Amino acid sequence: MPFFKKPLAGPGYVILNIIRIMNIIAFLAVIIASFSMLVKTFIVSKFFFFDAVSHVVTAFLSMFLLLTETPLFRSYFARNWPLLSPTHGFLTLGILMTILGVSVLGNLNKEATSQASLGASYWRIVIASGIIIIIMGTANIFASYIFRQKKLGVTARQVRAYGAVAAQKLPLPVTAMSPTSGSVRLDSKHRPFGLLARSDTVPASAGAGGMRTNDPRRNISAPMNNVQPDQFVRFEGEPIGKPDLAHHPAMMGERF
Repeated sequence: MPFFKKPLAGPGYVILNIIRIMNIIAFLAVIIASFSMLVKTFIVSKFFFFDAVSHVVTAFLSMFLLLTETPLFRSYFARNWPLLSPTHGFLTLGILMTILGVSVLGNLNKEATSQASLGASYWRIVIASGIIIIIMGTANIFASYIFRQKKLGVTARQVRAYGAVAAQKLPLPVTAMSPTSGSVRLDSKHRPFGLLARSDTVPASAGAGGMRTNDPRRNISAPMNNVQPDQFVRFEGEPIGKPDLAHHPAMMGERF
């Protein structure tokens, strides 16, 4: 992690889940504030349609983002909205939350959503929801960078879900596959217990035969090119013929 030397996956599990609860509260506050302004828009504003559409969009966007903070529809978000799935952090979520907060607070300048029109109680809900969601959006942006483990490929969402064992819960990524043997090579940073794989290329210190010359244990000779035709004649024997079936155990059943 760029800001801390010690891993924060353990404490991050608790902190990020607290932030998740506060995110849900912030989204609920924005939904209530949006519908409150929607009602007042129909009463006061002459051009209520366009104001009403903006409040409805804000409310439904808050509901959509609220679902991303719950265990519901995980496969749907992973397939169609990857930036809001566990494979990514909270950067997109934080930016959208900040935009929602700015939009909510911007409505307070209008007559239909002013303090006099909304009343003191609803006006406090609107201004509080805008401030809270901006604060939580900023917190999510910072948390996305603080609690991720970039070297291991672990996002802050995965830390929130699995805690200190997030790295062990991830699938091992495939970086290459041999076209001849069909073997799979894993990324070096994801190999368990720091196991090293064979190099895909010949090292720079290799000799003419393609092997290392500075290590006597690996100085294996190259294949011999000057092989004589009669070199292995002494290993040749009589040709092996077909065995006599009369001595096969299946033919001697009565003797057993």
